[in-house]
Amino acid sequence: MQRAVFAMVLGIAIILAAGLWYLQGEQKPNAAGDDPAAGAHVVFGQADAPVTIVEFSNYLCPHCKHHAEQSLPLIFKNYVDTGKVRYVFRDLPFQRQPNVELAAMAADCAYEQGKYVDYHELLFRANEQWGRAPLEELPQYFSDYASQLGMDAGRFERCLASEKTRPWVEADKALAEKLNVGGTPSFFVNGRFIEGFRPYSEWEKIIAEAGAR
Repeated sequence: MQRAVFAMVLGIAIILAAGLWYLQGEQKPNAAGDDPAAGAHVVFGQADAPVTIVEFSNYLCPHCKHHAEQSLPLIFKNYVDTGKVRYVFRDLPFQRQPNVELAAMAADCAYEQGKYVDYHELLFRANEQWGRAPLEELPQYFSDYASQLGMDAGRFERCLASEKTRPWVEADKALAEKLNVGGTPSFFVNGRFIEGFRPYSEWEKIIAEAGAR
């Protein structure tokens, strides 16, 4: 009899422990309620826009490339440029991706010269080129891209060599971990988490539901 009671109690304990593990494993991104836009460096649009979109992206992510080439230009044209959306860019290089981290730093150097969006899109278009290059050759690739966009190449090269934008990238990575963001592209739309590529037609609905018309 005692053995039966002990077995029943043990079984209940195992079930409860499994349930607790399941609930902990099912935590949603940003369970702590942190502001995904707080402290952002690369921001476009009006500060009082009714909708804020925060994007976590990776320059070797194919779905991020689809977003940059297909959805992003229309979001900027119809929402950011019209004052309806404030758009925040954040980088999420993964472990063992020093090339992506350097690409993100280069894009932040382009931001200093007002060319971030153009450079952001160019990095995706050319990612098969620089993505396969040795790490030591990347500064020349990124400098060439800056020149193609009409930037001051010397100023760009000094920015990249100084690594002054590395803290921006590191801060984005740390925030992604804090918000439980593990993949790209990932978005927060007025705090609502959205994962993966979405066609522009779906973005229209998402932005409307968030409060922009």
